[in-house]
Amino acid sequence: MKPSDAKRVTVTVDDTRRVSGLLQAPPKPRACYVLAHGAGAGMAHPFLAAVAAELKERGIATLRYQFPYMEAGGKRPDPPKLAQAAVRAAVAEASRLLPGLPLIAGGKSFGGRMTSQAQAASPLAGVRGLAFLGFPLHPAGKPSDERAKHLFDMQVPMLFLQGTRDDFAEMTLLEPVVTGLGGLVSLHVVQEGDHSLHVLARSGRNDREVMSEVLDALSAWIGGLAIAVIPGRE
Repeated sequence: MKPSDAKRVTVTVDDTRRVSGLLQAPPKPRACYVLAHGAGAGMAHPFLAAVAAELKERGIATLRYQFPYMEAGGKRPDPPKLAQAAVRAAVAEASRLLPGLPLIAGGKSFGGRMTSQAQAASPLAGVRGLAFLGFPLHPAGKPSDERAKHLFDMQVPMLFLQGTRDDFAEMTLLEPVVTGLGGLVSLHVVQEGDHSLHVLARSGRNDREVMSEVLDALSAWIGGLAIAVIPGRE
């Protein structure tokens, strides 16, 4: 990604905290994906940079942003309340920067989970749906669906993009969750993909091909939400 492709912005979390953001948008975007990073790497990670660049080519803007701990150079993720405040602030900033544009929120692993918790606590203003790039259903090696409970508190479209080798989301647990959440929720399965949607050579595909598949699915889903009529807003 060329440095000029993304515009640096500032997201105000509260009276004492501000974090960095990167806005990447085509000339006439049809929607904006507010994209949160995972626990171990910030918004400039190559995976997120590739997602942003490829979505731009598909007519979708992205706003990536740092959580406060990452902005400060820390390694321990923020407490949920602070992380959720950062999510809410980033969504508000996206709405300010791209007024009137349909918003989708979510992100990679921890970022997606914090976004979903924020939405469950109080609907994110202007957000039409949530998209997860590897939802962390449980800690690695500790299968459980406890982290899915709050998802049932929401009535919003959701898309899970998950690999079959994801140590943080066993498919035998995730599939029943998605089914139980009902018709507003979709699951796109990446065969042989791990938590970062990386595939092994034995799969017969490379990561570039998988990324194209995933972002085609994501952009099509976002495109559908962008033109959908929201009840009460006709």
